Amino acid sequence: MIKLVYCITKKPGLPDEQFFDYWKNVHGPLAARIPHLRKLVQSHRITIAGDKFQPDYDGMAELWFENAAALLAARQSPEWQAITEDEMNFIDRSKVAYFVSEEHTILEMRK
Repeated sequence: MIKLVYCITKKPGLPDEQFFDYWKNVHGPLAARIPHLRKLVQSHRITIAGDKFQPDYDGMAELWFENAAALLAARQSPEWQAITEDEMNFIDRSKVAYFVSEEHTILEMRK
């Protein structure tokens, strides 16, 4: 399995609540239709009182594919084109980080 990771930033002036709602309830279902997609996870930024560090991004999307061929095929689909166009509604495209990765688990979840 390979994982495509996007770190995203909301459009300037877009309130957090509206951004996260749109991403989860409008964009998420569109993305779930991508062919060859095995798993999709959105990680929404939260604010922790007293945390002195400022986040660089508002969220992260993780998309799992069986292999590189599946990812490349997905990118050619109309569904991929639709989500790319939809990103203009809520993402600041100038502030996006992207990479494809292979996971290496160092520690499983502890109790």
